[in-house]
Amino acid sequence: MKASDFFTLPASLAPFAAHFPGDVAPWEWLKRIGPALATHKFEGALPAKPPGVHIEGLVYIHPTVKLPPYATIIGPVWIGEGTEIRPGAFLRGNVIVGADCVLGNACEFKNCLLMDGAQVPHFSYVGDSILGNGAHFGAGVICSNLRLDQKPIIVRGPDMVYETGLRKFGAIVGDHAEVGCNAVLNPGTLLGPRALVMPTMAFSGYLPPATIAHTREIVKLIPRRD
Repeated sequence: MKASDFFTLPASLAPFAAHFPGDVAPWEWLKRIGPALATHKFEGALPAKPPGVHIEGLVYIHPTVKLPPYATIIGPVWIGEGTEIRPGAFLRGNVIVGADCVLGNACEFKNCLLMDGAQVPHFSYVGDSILGNGAHFGAGVICSNLRLDQKPIIVRGPDMVYETGLRKFGAIVGDHAEVGCNAVLNPGTLLGPRALVMPTMAFSGYLPPATIAHTREIVKLIPRRD
């Protein structure tokens, strides 16, 4: 099970490519977000910001990023071109965001990597998680990142169980995967590319590519005609 099975690091995140090889387990990328930002040279002036936007620490915001009337951004944070940050967003360290993403109103982001076109528009928590290109969350989706017993998180893959060594680990969400409104992704969830989770579900484990998780079963999707 490799990161390349779930997503491809986009060109917009080329400054960090050395830290995120495709041949390691996808949850290994979570351990590399902090080091990737720690070795990055934060250069260039920040764009003009509204008075209600609070920024502290090492932060890079591309000049084309759309800033809201109020938000809190605590570095280290790197935000790529064309991304939209909506009112009340809270970024609290170790956050890397690619191009053309949406960081929605009243959403919280912590130790996470969002690739190009990832959308988290409303009332979500994204902690210790990775969202692939074009991944989309409905309103209120939560990436639960801590077991109730606070033990290290294991991953139940298609053929074996993996020890991650992580106490905090939310979700790995593949390219173009979708999660419906008010769903909860339990700690250590893995969604393959174009996998779909229905609204209001509490989903755990591994969802293969191009399948949809209902409340009682997993259904294979009909291939899309592009």
